[in-house]
Amino acid sequence: MKRMTQILFVLFCLCLPAVLQAQKRDDSKYLAGAVPEEDGKVVFSKEFSIPGMSQDEIFERMKKWMELRLKKNQNETSRVVYTNKEKGQIVGMGEEWIVFASSALSLDRTRITYQLSAFCQPEQCEFRIEKIRYTYREGRDQEKYVAEEWITDKYALNKSQTKLVLGLAKWRRKTVDFADALCTEVTEALSAASIDQITVKSDNEDDGKDEEKTESKAIVNAGPTVIEAKKQVVEVPAEAPATAAEVQQQPAAPAPQQTAYKEVAPDQVPADAIQIGAGKLVIVIGTDAFNQTMMTANAGGSLGKMSGKAVIYTFLSPDQAHELLDRAETYTVRFYPNGQQEPTVVLECKKLPSQEPLEGQPRMYIGEIVKAQMK
Repeated sequence: MKRMTQILFVLFCLCLPAVLQAQKRDDSKYLAGAVPEEDGKVVFSKEFSIPGMSQDEIFERMKKWMELRLKKNQNETSRVVYTNKEKGQIVGMGEEWIVFASSALSLDRTRITYQLSAFCQPEQCEFRIEKIRYTYREGRDQEKYVAEEWITDKYALNKSQTKLVLGLAKWRRKTVDFADALCTEVTEALSAASIDQITVKSDNEDDGKDEEKTESKAIVNAGPTVIEAKKQVVEVPAEAPATAAEVQQQPAAPAPQQTAYKEVAPDQVPADAIQIGAGKLVIVIGTDAFNQTMMTANAGGSLGKMSGKAVIYTFLSPDQAHELLDRAETYTVRFYPNGQQEPTVVLECKKLPSQEPLEGQPRMYIGEIVKAQMK
């Protein structure tokens, strides 16, 4: 009896760290909506907007990344199975291991199979992960599951959808993390300075990073990602950035004469109507012509589309004042060609949500174009 007590005590001590870790775990990232469904099927999808990038280049980048990523799995199942450059479509099948826990004495893992799809268009790309299947254990004890009956809200969450079901928690967490990691790799591929610089991380580089993740929402479910390709970031050597006080003190320029401009549909503004390097973008906050705040987008900008809507991306340099623009719900963007006192393009915009920049990087604003005027 005494020996049994000692064994139980040792087992308790061994399990205690895992129990405490589970109590500290923040599972908000994996709760309701973390595993999206379309027509009853689990489909992780992510939209990318890449201003100024052609469909052909997006296609070639995605094709190279997918080939490298699936080759990394080192099996015959993992490969690109379909491409159509004209339609911008790429489809690949993958099979690899997902490790739940690993130690010197045990290895808990499952084999996952999945389909990757990329749908490329000018300046945008939709990336999808679907047809997810699991094979758990080997030999006669082998178990097979489909994502729709294993990791969805219906099966993997409690009735109040506030906690993960204990037996299915690891499957849901690891699958969401898997989708997030793929979306991060796609982001890196689309933002690489050139196609030749697209790479994928080795398994050794990925080891141990899951524990460091602290996102409150999965990347794949965080809305469209806007990418400013590294080779397209253009610094305009304009005037020195204004301080917040200087911005408010700038005399407001009268609005352009409406009779000199022709109104066009927002999606009919030519892509070359704004050419950074051949002029400057000025952001105007306020509708009163004699009570406006103006600031130059020192880090440039470009036209694009997001979820089918015509938008303009403007970038402030890291040291520019941005508080007024942060608070604004609407603003106007004007393009002034070099040597001209009047803008050739005037775009009235409604501000859309955008991602916070990394430290030292340009600050991006996305404006849905609600009214466009051109000379």
